[in-house]
Amino acid sequence: MIKVIVICGPTASGKTKLAVEVAKAFGGEVVSADSMQIYKELDILTAKPTAEEMQGIPHHMIDFLPPDKGFSVAEYVKMAGECIEGIHARGKLPVIAGGTGLYIDSLVDGIDFESGIADSALRSQLEEEARTKGKEHMHQRLCALDPKAADSIHPNNLIRVIRAIEINLLTGATVEENKIKSREKGTAYEPLLIGLFPDRAVLYDRIDRRVDEMMAAGAPEEARKVYEKYDTCTAFNAIGYKELIPYIRGEASLEECSDNIKLATRHYAKRQLTWFRRDVRIQRISFDNYEHFDEIVKNCMNIVEMFKKT
Repeated sequence: MIKVIVICGPTASGKTKLAVEVAKAFGGEVVSADSMQIYKELDILTAKPTAEEMQGIPHHMIDFLPPDKGFSVAEYVKMAGECIEGIHARGKLPVIAGGTGLYIDSLVDGIDFESGIADSALRSQLEEEARTKGKEHMHQRLCALDPKAADSIHPNNLIRVIRAIEINLLTGATVEENKIKSREKGTAYEPLLIGLFPDRAVLYDRIDRRVDEMMAAGAPEEARKVYEKYDTCTAFNAIGYKELIPYIRGEASLEECSDNIKLATRHYAKRQLTWFRRDVRIQRISFDNYEHFDEIVKNCMNIVEMFKKT
């Protein structure tokens, strides 16, 4: 089995920085597990790591897909798996870093619950239903079929809502039931999961500062370019982009939209924390126990060192 390090946690918790430090110390390469950083043209709004932040460490699964293209969990598992195999073949340590829990779970547990479950005619029918009745209607339909999946998928994420409905109608089972069935096939990885769990006040302060930095770095201009270029766009679900649309349309001030981004990001971070708390395998690192981030990095180095020796 291939040993992999997973650095997970909510947005703005320092995952990228920690993953780079681990990769530097142990000869690793980073595989992103972020469902929005895969898209081109939204560098600022998806908080993609800059060249300076990467510090020369190769990063995979970032900035390769046009914003108007769809991307499934199954596609992520396949592509990220190929990246991990390549990293391992080069004698390097795969370091998975991100906050998209579904991507992480599906990858490290070998879940491919979407493979072979597809019906283009049914999906077209569901997409037409969504166009005529709206995303809230589709989310309510998913609630009736698979409440647990509906609880974990935001109504705005119409692609995932439709996909979950499609899986249910084709298999007669929930997304979770299909995951369990797929998990029985086993995994090719031996994962060490490390989770960053900041205090809520600390996390919210980090989120607010990040949003302010995004605004100053040109996020509104980036959003405008994408808005004017694409009629419909999968990446429109990115937090920050959709909240800026009223500003682009002249319907709200930049300050109002910035406040909405902060609020939406806080809500997303809470959902991420709820997701990761369910996984008992994750070694949690609480910011309350450390005065400086460097101390967190040092603790993680010790954890990884022991894991590599086993």
